[in-house]
Amino acid sequence: MEDYVEALPRETIVDVLENRLREEILAGRHPAGSYLPPERALADGYGVTRTTLKHAFGRLMQAGLLETRHGVGTRVRDYLRLGGADLLPMLVRHSPDWIGEVFEVRRSIGALIAERAAARASERQRAELRTLLAAVGDAADADAVQLADVEVHRALARATGNRVYVLLTNTLFNAYMPVRAALRGPFGDARMARERLQPVVDAVTAGDEAGARRAAERYLTATERIMLKGLV
Repeated sequence: MEDYVEALPRETIVDVLENRLREEILAGRHPAGSYLPPERALADGYGVTRTTLKHAFGRLMQAGLLETRHGVGTRVRDYLRLGGADLLPMLVRHSPDWIGEVFEVRRSIGALIAERAAARASERQRAELRTLLAAVGDAADADAVQLADVEVHRALARATGNRVYVLLTNTLFNAYMPVRAALRGPFGDARMARERLQPVVDAVTAGDEAGARRAAERYLTATERIMLKGLV
């Protein structure tokens, strides 16, 4: 019996048009608040059907970049004023400049989360952190180390008892997941990655709030510096 490998999906004309329009919006060719040309003119200009255009519009409306007003037209939303953090993965894919701003928030939020976790973590959560830290050191390769490291930070956020910190942590990781292959620098050596993160876990499990904040600031600053080198 022959081995069967499922074919990868091919990019459709809707995909291509969606990507083109998204890049044009984010690059400022269609400024926030402006109306796009009439559908018929826009479809003719791109050489597509109006049905294809409507499908692309639908995706961009879901992404928060467009809004349609019945009888008026389709307008570019002011995503910087009205958008949410769910736009970050798309913006990072569009321009690596966003990653520096993501990391700035990562530093400040991450340090605060470590401090809160030290104050509020239960004994079960402290045990979980130790287990997850060990998994970082046992991971097989850089990709696995990176993902194991992510789970430690998710556990730190849960240990704060504040679900908003959990969602913020998820948002920040989702933001740079599109480029994470270029951010594996700190995770190439599993033992070193564990040792780098261990002071944070030690301080949190000891209930040392100030120490946890300092350790997290050092960890996040050091790993950010290494990861940004991978983007140069």
